[in-house]
Amino acid sequence: MTKKKKEVIEEVENTKLQEEEVKTPPTTEELLAIEKDKNIRLIAEFDNFRKRNSKERIEFFSTANKDIMTSLLPILDNFERSIEANNYSDEDGTMIIYKQLKSELEKKGLNEIENPIGKELDTNFHEAITNIPAPTKKEIGKIIDSVEKGYMLGEKVIRYTKVILGK
Repeated sequence: MTKKKKEVIEEVENTKLQEEEVKTPPTTEELLAIEKDKNIRLIAEFDNFRKRNSKERIEFFSTANKDIMTSLLPILDNFERSIEANNYSDEDGTMIIYKQLKSELEKKGLNEIENPIGKELDTNFHEAITNIPAPTKKEIGKIIDSVEKGYMLGEKVIRYTKVILGK
């Protein structure tokens, strides 16, 4: 490049720098508007944080017992098998303990999933473990037997009902 072109380029750059320096500072109204915007955004962010934290806390407390409940389910199953095998009456100690345990678990939010026999498979609550030939045409595609009960803790399924489908 020639000397004149370099000088012209430098002059243009210098005038741009001077123009940037000449800019007037923002008015108090503009500063106020900027600060109001920052304040509104900060309040909205804090409100979102508070709501998210509250929701997480509620969810934590509602499912805090999940591990304990899941470990008690096999014990509940064994109680039911024992009662069925030994034909205990309602006055027997085993039956009283079983009812008391089940009652306490229900108070804590554990609920049995409804017996699905004769209904369509709902994968939100059931787990199909096998298919067998259906005894009647009406039972094709429906649940024929329940192998293991399913349970919900509040609104969450903690164990799916294991079922057998008719084909």
